[in-house]
Amino acid sequence: MISLSPLEACVLAAVLVGFFGIIQKKNLMMKIISMDVMSTGVVAYYVLVATQPGRFTPILTDPADVNFADPVPQAVILTAIVIGFSIQALMLVGVMKIARDIPTLEVSEIEQTLEHH
Repeated sequence: MISLSPLEACVLAAVLVGFFGIIQKKNLMMKIISMDVMSTGVVAYYVLVATQPGRFTPILTDPADVNFADPVPQAVILTAIVIGFSIQALMLVGVMKIARDIPTLEVSEIEQTLEHH
């Protein structure tokens, strides 16, 4: 059996809640929020895995025999956060355009309206 720390369990729960929210929710805004929750969980899990005790920031004046942390995961996480924010903004603009044409955010009603056109 796999042993998870309480923090890992919370992060995994956030990812699963976001995933099931995307599948189960019928409102477009709730789907976007669920995707943001899932994205935050994935970033948190990556940070959790990348952290290692006993590592130091590679910004020191005297590098005398010290274990440095790898800065690449930090850059990847910052990039993932920026890309996630951009995707979320793009989805919100798409929802605004849909809401202007069809005065609802329920997926089933939008599909019915588009079928009739």
